[in-house]
Parts: sequence; C-alpha cells; structure tokens
Amino acid sequence: MSYISKADRQRQLEQEEAGQHLFANRVRVYPKTVHGPVRRFKWAVLIFCLSLYYLLPWLRWSRGVTQPSQAVLLDIYHERFYFFNLEFWPQDIYYLTGLLIMGAVALFLVTSLIGRVWCGYTCPQTVWTDLFMWIEAKIEGDRNERMKRDAAPMRFDTVWRKTVKHAAWFFIAFWTGGAWIMYYVDAPTVTVEFWTGTASMEVYFFTGLFTATTYLLAGWAREQVCTYMCPWPRFQAAMLDEQSLTVTYQTWRGEPRTRGKRANNAGGDCVDCGACVTACPTGIDIRDGIQLECINCGLCIDACNHVMARTGRPAWLITWDTLADQAAKAAGTHAGFRFFRARTVIYLSALVVAAGVMVAALLLRPGIGLSVQHDRAPLFVRLASGDLRNGYTIKIVNKAQAQVIFELSTLGLPNAILAEADEGLGPANQLGLPVKADSVGTYHVFVSGQPAILREGSSPIDFVLRDTSSGELTVYHSIFMGPNTGARN
Repeated sequence: MSYISKADRQRQLEQEEAGQHLFANRVRVYPKTVHGPVRRFKWAVLIFCLSLYYLLPWLRWSRGVTQPSQAVLLDIYHERFYFFNLEFWPQDIYYLTGLLIMGAVALFLVTSLIGRVWCGYTCPQTVWTDLFMWIEAKIEGDRNERMKRDAAPMRFDTVWRKTVKHAAWFFIAFWTGGAWIMYYVDAPTVTVEFWTGTASMEVYFFTGLFTATTYLLAGWAREQVCTYMCPWPRFQAAMLDEQSLTVTYQTWRGEPRTRGKRANNAGGDCVDCGACVTACPTGIDIRDGIQLECINCGLCIDACNHVMARTGRPAWLITWDTLADQAAKAAGTHAGFRFFRARTVIYLSALVVAAGVMVAALLLRPGIGLSVQHDRAPLFVRLASGDLRNGYTIKIVNKAQAQVIFELSTLGLPNAILAEADEGLGPANQLGLPVKADSVGTYHVFVSGQPAILREGSSPIDFVLRDTSSGELTVYHSIFMGPNTGARN
C-alpha cells in the first residue's frame, strides 16, 4: 500500500530539483460540490452530529430539588459529572479510563473493517469543515467561480462576499464555543449570564478560545489539520489490511484511461476527467491508491458516478471495496469480504471484555464510600486505664439524595471504644454519624483499646460502615498503633 499522495511525491521532486527550498507553499484546495447517495448520507450524519452537539445541553433530566436538571453536565465547581441517571464523583475517574479504552479499541475495530470512516463522517474537524465549505459555496459560488474570483483583482463583489462568508463562519464558531461551555455550566443559566454580562471570566475566555479555534481550524486550516496536525493518519496503516473496506479506484476496470469518444469501446471506463480530484476535500487523486490524506469520505464516488452516467458506462468505478476483492476481480473471480479475521477478532474481544467490565463496575458501584486516615501526631496515647488510644480522620461519601445516618464500628481490636471528638458523641462500641445528601461527611474519631498483639508497633484494624437506611456495608482496612517493643506484646 502507498500512503504518500501523488501531490506530495511531486512536491518532493520539485524540492529536490530546486535544492534550496525546504518548505513548499500550501496548494489551496477548491472542492467541487457533488450530489449523490454518498453526499446525502454525509449530510444526514452531519445534521445528526451538529444537532446532538448543539441541543444536548438543553435536554433536561429530573434528579430532585437539590440536583442540577441538565441531562449531561460536567460540573467542575461541585466535582460531579452527570449523565442522565448516572452521577460520577472524582473517585470514579477509572470509568473515564475504561471509556477511553473502549473508544480507542472501537476506533481500531471500525478502521480495520471500513477504513477511516471516523475521519470522513464524524470527526469534529470534518463535520465543521464540511459545514464551512457549504457556506462558502453558497456565498462565493462553486469551485470554478471561487477560483476565478480569487485569481482576479480585488473587486467590490469579492469583498462583500468574503465579508459575509467570514461573518457566517464566525457566527457558527461563536455558537460552537458557547455550546461547549454549556456542557460545564447549566445551559439556560449561563446563556442569560453571558448576555447580561454577569458570567464569570472563565466563561468568556473559553467561549472566545473555542470560537477562535473553530474559526481557524474549520475555516482556514481545513485539510491541513487532517494531513499535518492529526496523528491518526500516521498510524492508521497498522489497522488496515487487504480485507479492509476503503474507497477504491477499480484499476482493472478503469485502465487504460481514454479521453474523448471511444472507438469500439476501446480503453478503460476512466475518461481521465479529474472529477474525482476536484470533488476531494483534501485534493488527492484516489486513482493513485490509498493515501495518507484520504479521509474515506467517498465524495469522489458521487463525482465519478455522474461522469459514468454521462458516458454510458456502469456506475461505481470508484467504490468501497477491499484490496483482496479488487485483486480477485482483476483475475476474473470474486473474493468477498471477511469480517472475522485475526485483528478484528482481537479488537472485538477486547471491546467486549472492556464493555463487560464497565457494565459490571456500574452495576456493582457502591452507594457509599469510606476513607480512613490515621493521625500522624501523636501516633498513639497511653490512657490512665492502660489502654491505647489512636485518632483517625473519617470521611464518609453519601451518594444518596437524602441525609443518611451511618453506623461506624471496628473489627480486630477487642472491646474497642469509639468516641467522636468534634461532635461530642460519648464513647461507645459504635457511632451514629449523619451525612448530608450527595456530600462527604468528615469526622475525627478516637479508638481506644488494648490490642492482643503488636507487631513492630502496629496491629490491623478494620472500620465497618453501615448505611442504616439501605443496610449497605463497606470496610476500610487500617492499623492501630502502639509502642514498638521489638517483640510481641
């Protein structure tokens, strides 16, 4: 497979001939508007993605009076992530790790099956660039008209069209940046605060930042992001093989290329019109094979089908196919498409395992949490009765939407006595500790007793926390400190 485009190879040759040139100027790409089933499907995906992005922050979800009503909200100030009926705390960060692993493996699997469809259809860079190019074509005209206008001296017609175009780009970029902020702050609230001038400086800063990046990347950089900035094209070759479905020029059918009218149907189906090149958003020639710049969007298919219809030849000279099937067709047979092969089985198995672990973790996720930190100074105190006393900072996580009273007790220390220092709770063998709804309760607790054995100055002790309303239990393993006598006590 070749992953260097014809344009890049030509550029390298020109640089070698010139000798002194280290960098080549950007060759601007003017994609031509095409129509067909691929373009219609691409529009459907684009509309779905943009609708999901812009409207999702406005979707409401009832969680109670004290909870935010936004369905998807990353509340950094209160350290919560809300996703419909799920609420994640900072200690649930491993779910994000699992989600990223699943996303990466899913991308590997999809790429090994049908090539870079992520890049061609659902990548944010592709979606917004496609929208920006549509606006450009509506305002400045199609490919030939834009090229003539840019090559001609600056006129009033050019100035007003470009001004309107950039204003439309900036408007979309602004709402893109504003919608991104709404995933972190309640959408209706931040919208009112933004336009009344009462929003925080962070809101204005990040809105401006995402506005600028959207405007520059989708409006100006365009295919340069996919070719030079994005790392994915560099290692996508490791995901592809001869059974991967990619946008493919059927060389066995199209060659030799023949311009004009054919005599006795001599030559291949390709008339070398260049329609596939002018339709490509990255400006490559798909007839040169798989290339780094190809995002597998398939717009060249619609462009070629239109030419085939005009020349009376069968459609789909450019199609989605595998290299194995193309080689078989060139030999007069048909190889088909193999879904299950070594790499796809590995990716699919890894994805199923990761998804299973994530689902199990969600189903078994505890509703309470307990952490215990031993006091550093003093490590222990000898009481008048001869018992030892240790101090601990207890933190209790209550994920319920109502206040809960938790019972705290210990295991491993015979006849242990617990006392809560700050609230003045008297000594007992267990403590009742109230914690407010959806919050963390912090208590300073003393544990007194005499361990049966002290090994190197410590003895294991377990703190047992029970939710009195649901009966849920959790245990934290800690230590009870005492004098280090160098032997058993």
